[in-house]
Amino acid sequence: MSTITKAIAKFKGGVKVPHNKNTAEYESVFMEPPKIVTIPMQQHIGGVCTPTVKKGDIVTVGQIIGDSEAFVSAPIHASVSGKVKGIKPVLMANGQMCDAVHIASDGLPVEFPEPRPVEIHSKEALLKAARDSGIVGIGGAGFPLHVKLNVKEETPIDTLVINGAECEPFITSDYRESLEYPERIIAGMQVVMKHLNIAHGVVGIESNKPKGLKRLREHLNELADLDPRIDVMEIPSLYPQGAEKMLVYATTGRKIPPGKLPSEVGCLITNISTISLLQRYIEIGMPLTHKRITVDGNIAQPKNVVVPVGTPIGEVIKFCGGLIDEPSKIILGGPMMGIAQFSTELPITKQTNAITILSKAQSLPEESPCIRCGRCVEACPMSLLPVQIERCTRNNDTAGLKKLNVSACMECGCCAFVCPAGRRLVQSMKRAKQLEREAAQ
Repeated sequence: MSTITKAIAKFKGGVKVPHNKNTAEYESVFMEPPKIVTIPMQQHIGGVCTPTVKKGDIVTVGQIIGDSEAFVSAPIHASVSGKVKGIKPVLMANGQMCDAVHIASDGLPVEFPEPRPVEIHSKEALLKAARDSGIVGIGGAGFPLHVKLNVKEETPIDTLVINGAECEPFITSDYRESLEYPERIIAGMQVVMKHLNIAHGVVGIESNKPKGLKRLREHLNELADLDPRIDVMEIPSLYPQGAEKMLVYATTGRKIPPGKLPSEVGCLITNISTISLLQRYIEIGMPLTHKRITVDGNIAQPKNVVVPVGTPIGEVIKFCGGLIDEPSKIILGGPMMGIAQFSTELPITKQTNAITILSKAQSLPEESPCIRCGRCVEACPMSLLPVQIERCTRNNDTAGLKKLNVSACMECGCCAFVCPAGRRLVQSMKRAKQLEREAAQ
């Protein structure tokens, strides 16, 4: 009988955030398609997709409606069947304009083509399946999965690390994946490890999710031939444990050098829902058209809900019983790293893992002068000096920003979380990184 192993190392800094995992025991429920979905042509890092359909076309669930010849890109599929009402630009959550395909749903679960299992007999077939699935990093920046899996021969990978930390408050969508589809997670790991020749796999889950740890380990024990290459590891419940540098350190004890990728230390990282969705595509041939998201906070009926990509935020809120009262913020993602929205008409995309609705009582305090307490420095997991970076940002001191290594900031929000003066330090960090990039051009 296998047991759950413990974390190998603990990173410096970080913060203890309120868990607020109110939906942890709420099974996923499926939402009916809205009348119209708005599907942006950029839901990933890399090349923007070009629509492959036009106004008036009839489309079906899983049909490609956008693609790109760029290597770093991922095709986009229809999440509903119906008629294309038009292709119009939309303002995205990040403030950028992007073309989007607007589809009027006919309410029918018509799938195209008829999905069927995908045979994987080689690395090339695995990479093709990963691209055809349209899967990108779930809940993150949206890095195309097929690009991540395309590891070079000169960069040997010995460990596949699966990110099940889910350290943000409120969000439980990955946790539900570990409870509802443990067999897909393990099977997906085995496929990737086999065809990328990776010797060891580890799933890292925070200690505040004992049922998820237990369920995955139980599934490993249920296998006729227990796979000794795969560990389920309990890692400390400390934010931002799910960041790649922190996760690799906890699960392997290896430190990723500044500015380098996990591959530099022999690791390949992917999210727990991402690996599960890849296995789902292999098993049934249906690409990424729906997303499980956690809806919590100032909402009448918190849920883990599976919605078609392109569903307006407002429709999801309505499905969850509506708002309790006037919110202070509606955030795509969690309260630490999510982005506050200016409209509930914006669509759910592949990267969305949550809608967090904050009440006015949860608003940040008014800013006051820095009291030089040093808490932001102690909390920063990257050993940066946020208050000095803020000063250089105000003065447009790009040379100072470079010396302070601001590019290492991962915008986790630990500095702002602990600041007793309510300084908007994350915004300063984002602006600082933008200034440094502009200066380098």
